[in-house]
Amino acid sequence: MTADAARPWSLKGTVLIACNCDFGCPCNFNALPTTGQCEGGWTWHIQEGSFGETKLDSLTFSLFVKWPGAIHHGNGEATLLIDERATDRQEHAISTLVDGKVGGPWGVLAWTWPTLHGPTRVAYELTLDGIHSRVKAADALLLESTDDQEPGERGEKFIRASSCPRVSSSSALISVARQPFRVSGAIELNHPGKSTAVGPFDYAGQ
Repeated sequence: MTADAARPWSLKGTVLIACNCDFGCPCNFNALPTTGQCEGGWTWHIQEGSFGETKLDSLTFSLFVKWPGAIHHGNGEATLLIDERATDRQEHAISTLVDGKVGGPWGVLAWTWPTLHGPTRVAYELTLDGIHSRVKAADALLLESTDDQEPGERGEKFIRASSCPRVSSSSALISVARQPFRVSGAIELNHPGKSTAVGPFDYAGQ
């Protein structure tokens, strides 16, 4: 066992999920992606967290992946973005988590992206407001989530579901990225008007 694998860790915060599927994302219900392949990922904002003795409070990081088929078919190409405010120790901690060898959701999913670019340091601009959340990471990421309503409609249309249970630890608000969803750099994604979800996460490992 490596020293990293023996370190206790825990993270709590909010995760923002976006992909190229239609509203609701059939992957959440054990169905195949809308277009046959999955292109999307997650942005985690850590409200409280640590990896061993390294504190991770208030940091944000993102992982976006292009899979040629469904996620569970593997062969994805991923890119990792990390908050530019992170120290070298904090960057190492987050990279170790995403590598998947210490458990958490990455322990389940990391094998599906054999190619991982980064980490790349970016400046985050983050607004967490349920289905009206927004994240911008320099020129590498832009995602704006909103309710799925037509002009002139009143109220909000969204569904609450157990979204990606290994990634969002409780119920999540599933909405639509009516505004841009773009990723630039090592991989390129551009899927406005597709599915998004926002929910809490609470992970821990040895």
